Amino acid sequence: MSLFLLTFLAIYGSAHLYFFIKAKSAFKFGRNRISLLCLFLSVMTAAPIIVRLLERSAHETPALLMAWIGYCWMGFLFLFVSIAVVVDFLRVASKLQEFFTRKKFPAFQLNPALVFFVPLALSSAICIYGFFEARNISMETITIETEKLPSNTSLRIVQISDVHLGLLVGEKRLQQILSAVKAAEPDLLVSTGDLVDGSIIRPVDLAAMFQEIKPRYGKYAVTGNHEYYAGLSKSVSFTESAGFTLLHGNYLSITNTLILAGVDDETSHFITQRPALPEKTFLSGIIPEKFVLFLKHRPEVDPDSAPFFDLQLSGHFHKGQIFPFNLLTWFRYPVRAGHLNRKNGTLLYVSRGSGTWGPPIRFLAPPEVTVINLVGIVSSCSSKRSTSQNQHVTTPVD
Repeated sequence: MSLFLLTFLAIYGSAHLYFFIKAKSAFKFGRNRISLLCLFLSVMTAAPIIVRLLERSAHETPALLMAWIGYCWMGFLFLFVSIAVVVDFLRVASKLQEFFTRKKFPAFQLNPALVFFVPLALSSAICIYGFFEARNISMETITIETEKLPSNTSLRIVQISDVHLGLLVGEKRLQQILSAVKAAEPDLLVSTGDLVDGSIIRPVDLAAMFQEIKPRYGKYAVTGNHEYYAGLSKSVSFTESAGFTLLHGNYLSITNTLILAGVDDETSHFITQRPALPEKTFLSGIIPEKFVLFLKHRPEVDPDSAPFFDLQLSGHFHKGQIFPFNLLTWFRYPVRAGHLNRKNGTLLYVSRGSGTWGPPIRFLAPPEVTVINLVGIVSSCSSKRSTSQNQHVTTPVD
């Protein structure tokens, strides 16, 4: 944890230093204004840590205020730095071109004020747009045809993921998500981790909202990394009070033809210092004739366990949440969010997440509630079709 905090402060602090340099070059700041700017940037650098400390000491109102200011600033700063780096790159490229060709390119001869205000204006506009995008829940629908279900039968599974209930994701945001869930009329509701993020305001009321949803085959969940950051016992207590059954490296029979399996997030092994139970160990005992749905927070398919399940549902990286952060997360999780992927011979669906972590903003990564329709067929077939509103993929599972 100490190494993580040092790494975070080094990276986040560098972003603030970059902003300071840009602002200072654009304005003729006096000593007092420089001091105030340094104080503000220092507080913003430490804001995520301050929020956690206020949460743990039960100072809910100051934590909520600091969360709104600090995390909105985090989203803005990420966008500002991303745009400013592109502007700087173009300016450097222009100067190199000018050096070699002896021709000037006035379009890139920007003064320091414009170099600061162009990223400032663009990042501010994107933040405003992203605030509303984060509240625009998409319904993503996929259809999977399988011989493991009786022909002419179907089962509707609804997935939520990365809701991050806490200071910034509360009753209003949850109501939007659950309205989409209700509209889908699920036979089975699953949560693939990070249902809880931090201090939950009015947890009894939020749990009661989940209890209104009563799918025919129940509600099931696995832990994500944030359940451990928020405090495992508190997170488990809320998840169970909301009516979910947690799967801790085990499986159970949902119907005569469907098996549901799930594992805890790998964070548990770092915290408990206990070696992880190989997925293959418990998955290999499942009857292969049944359709096996596997819940795992991180979108990684273990090649050793892949032969023992049909579909893995995951989340975790929110499709980056704010473009262009997805370009960075792609190096760690090179799978397409919001699309059915085939990894190591099995199917993987990665949700973009239903809520937000940190900044209450999304950009080019809208939140989603996912509807998975399992349809029984007699013979294998392969086709793909799309609708104008939702991604709709028909994929055979042998």
